[in-house]
Amino acid sequence: MKTNNELQNEKQDTLGAIGIGAMIVFIALILVAAVAAAVIIQTAEKLQQNAQRTGDDTADDMAGKMMISMVVVGQTATDYEVFARLSPGSESVPATGISYQLFCGGAPEEGTLAAADVLDMSDRGTTVTTLQPNTGYVLVIDASGAANCDAVSVGVGGMVQMYLHVDNGGTTYETLSIDATAAGELVV
Repeated sequence: MKTNNELQNEKQDTLGAIGIGAMIVFIALILVAAVAAAVIIQTAEKLQQNAQRTGDDTADDMAGKMMISMVVVGQTATDYEVFARLSPGSESVPATGISYQLFCGGAPEEGTLAAADVLDMSDRGTTVTTLQPNTGYVLVIDASGAANCDAVSVGVGGMVQMYLHVDNGGTTYETLSIDATAAGELVV
């Protein structure tokens, strides 16, 4: 038969084993929680960086666009005069940094503006080499190329889709509705 001391030692050994097992489980839980926290923090940082990059790209696209106030048939009826300005927050843009596309059926009419194609809105005799924010301009777009997107070729009732692209900026889209083909007639 076992003595009282032997039973007490055996009981203490069992309690010690239970305590060591509980400590191992506790440490394992702490390690799992630390790994999970690291994954969550890393994911949150990536999402924040992606959101920042997307916000910056959107701001660049919006700030680098043209705001069109109206478009009329040009003096020669083979071009369009676009009354526009750079959108708020834009930086200055060279006149040659603006390109256009006109779609009126088949292949697009494409081109890049030259300094002679950009006029100061307040003094139409002055050509502009660099567009500045908060200033109005008249952009003369030649539409008499191979696609024949000029007002006379498209005809009354026709439509022309116009895209203005700003280098390192955004794109502005407008649909021109041809209601008359005479010089100075409003198409937007």
